[in-house]
Amino acid sequence: MHNTPPMPFVYIVRCADDTLYTGWAVDLAARVVVHNAGRGAKYTRTRRPVKLIYSEELPTRAEAMKRERQIKKYPRAKKLELGQRMKLIRRRRKR
Repeated sequence: MHNTPPMPFVYIVRCADDTLYTGWAVDLAARVVVHNAGRGAKYTRTRRPVKLIYSEELPTRAEAMKRERQIKKYPRAKKLELGQRMKLIRRRRKR
């Protein structure tokens, strides 16, 4: 049996105070749970609950970290646009 390593994700969460946080993780669902339990990033600990608004799967951790740095430089409007695109894609998949 061949074990393939899990693919990393870059993600954006919307915090309770309406700010955005960008990070990367291998287990995205678990990472959001950790953020909401107050054990995630220092930034999100006092801004709970957080809600996932965007995620993007990447082939390597290095590429996920590079993409995270790129997204962190985006203005808020561009980050929200990424989240809106993801929302539209999810709606189309449900049909």
